[in-house]
Amino acid sequence: MNVNRTGLCYHGSVTYCLGIWTRHGLVMASDSRTNAGHDQVNVARKMHLFEQPGERVFVLLSSGSLSCTQSIVTQLRRDFDQGTGLAQAPSLYEAARIIGEEIRRVSDLDRAALERDEFKFNVNLILGGQVRGESPGLFIIYPQGNPLQASEDSPYLQIGETKYGRPILDRGIRFDKTTLEEAAKYALLSLDSTMRSNVTVGPPIDLLAYEVDELEITRRRRFPAGDPDLVKIGVRWEQALRQAVARLPQIRFRASRDAGQPQSPQEETIQLVEPPNPS
Repeated sequence: MNVNRTGLCYHGSVTYCLGIWTRHGLVMASDSRTNAGHDQVNVARKMHLFEQPGERVFVLLSSGSLSCTQSIVTQLRRDFDQGTGLAQAPSLYEAARIIGEEIRRVSDLDRAALERDEFKFNVNLILGGQVRGESPGLFIIYPQGNPLQASEDSPYLQIGETKYGRPILDRGIRFDKTTLEEAAKYALLSLDSTMRSNVTVGPPIDLLAYEVDELEITRRRRFPAGDPDLVKIGVRWEQALRQAVARLPQIRFRASRDAGQPQSPQEETIQLVEPPNPS
């Protein structure tokens, strides 16, 4: 199975996907880079859409073993196109359960063979969307097939390489106050921070925004590598960060006492001083 020295199979995938839920709707975003080592880098779409305009919209983001997630999505798509599975789910929760059942089926088929070659069955999915008659929602579905729903107190979910993109979301996303336009910017900034710190996450970037009760997908975009708008977001963010640091209280180091004169352990030698107001 072409396992490299890190124990990661060729069909493995290191990725970053996130979903943001606010009272205005949903923003979903994902990268498209897959790799199993520095010399085995490919591109694969990790955002999958299931849509019945006027009835239901499901957006599925995937991370983990690419071969396993492709098997899961292929079967979900086949059932959906035949009018079963997700096409009949009466609620978003039931849709998450249907996806969880498919994860378990693929696990039953493939897990033993994978683990014989020391490859862990690793599939994590984020489901966002809406079924007519209920509010939009957001779920994460684990490798065991069990779902967990986002809440108003924790209105975003991440899978894959999550640590670099989380701080901006923790500080910025508010269920009641964040607009879809703002959530889309936070999603791009979160991805930009992750790509800057981890080369295994990269473009193309898929971004989708869904407004409450639209029940169809009307706002989406793919940002390829080098996209001028994506570059602009990263450059402006770096500039804004430097300007924000410059406006913070200044750090002032007090000079140490002359040699031979004792210093109290309680004496502070680092002070924070407000910068002078520009006039």
